[in-house]
Amino acid sequence: MKLLEVKSLTKQFGGLRAVSAFDLSIEEGEIFGLIGPNGAGKSTLFNCVAGVYPPSGGDVLFSGKSISGQKPWNLCKRGLARTFQIVKPFASRSVLYNVMVGSFATTGKSAAAERKAREVLAFLHLDKKTEILAGNLTIADRKRLEIARALATEPRLLLLDEVMAGLRPTEVDEMVAIIRTIRKNGITVFVIEHIMRAIMALSDRIAVIHFGQKIAEGTPAEVASDKNVIKAYLGEEYAVS
Repeated sequence: MKLLEVKSLTKQFGGLRAVSAFDLSIEEGEIFGLIGPNGAGKSTLFNCVAGVYPPSGGDVLFSGKSISGQKPWNLCKRGLARTFQIVKPFASRSVLYNVMVGSFATTGKSAAAERKAREVLAFLHLDKKTEILAGNLTIADRKRLEIARALATEPRLLLLDEVMAGLRPTEVDEMVAIIRTIRKNGITVFVIEHIMRAIMALSDRIAVIHFGQKIAEGTPAEVASDKNVIKAYLGEEYAVS
């Protein structure tokens, strides 16, 4: 079953076309990767899917229904959550408070929100840091906190925007394991990432965006052997013989 469909999506900012007639579909239960050079349009596409920007053209369907132009908070209640490339927690509030904010997307009761938040924090190995101020966390723990806030909304589709940026190799490996477990728990994942060994290991399929247009889509092996992708983004070291 197709959980997300992007149909001829276009986003224009004045005279700049950031995304042009982009198509993709993500099956329920998939990990789908999106890669491309800086400025290629990845985050703009994410923002159109997540309701931050209204598309200039085309359509976005979630569970078969158009969601184009809907506000992020309404999409969150429908089961679509996202993280941001630059994490901005409530720095002067506790880790637990930050995640409870996400929990209130699906409950109006403080006790239920706290139970859900603690459950998510335990899953992300942050349960011993619930009372620490979010501003005092390491970058790796801030990335986990960003995911925790999104997971606390109980999403069906989770959009991850460069959650591994700035992490050490061992931390990248831990994040890969976390994302795989998220999928095992029944959540579909749409991920942007620049760390190629991670995105290639994680994704069932990958789309490549360049100057706002899709230049390739397929399995990691297919994408890594595509001449246009190698030339535009990956480099010869990723070529599959």
